[in-house]
Amino acid sequence: MADPRKTFGDLLRATRVAKGHSLRKFAEMADMSPTYLSQVEQGKVERAPTAERVRTVAELLGQNADEWIALAGRVADDLTDIIKNEPQAMPALLRAVKGLTADELRELTEQIRDQQKDGGKE
Repeated sequence: MADPRKTFGDLLRATRVAKGHSLRKFAEMADMSPTYLSQVEQGKVERAPTAERVRTVAELLGQNADEWIALAGRVADDLTDIIKNEPQAMPALLRAVKGLTADELRELTEQIRDQQKDGGKE
């Protein structure tokens, strides 16, 4: 899991450097300008990159895209769509699981996946 004390830009720069990518080369790989990448890493952009751009960067660096999207202060487009499709049920579910530990959330997720595999039958 990402270090919660680091900003998105700090984590991006540290991970990029650790993986041996120069700023210019990585910017090319991520289809962005080196100037913009530098500004993101230094926290000098008004808004974080879009969720999809953060996903691309995370995947290029072999990192968990959902963690990085959250650290950047964004919400993945697929999650936004899910919430929009169930505007009462999904927020209620998220509020209900607030406060559960990561282990409890993983267990709940597995229970849901098992139920989906069984077609919702007990």
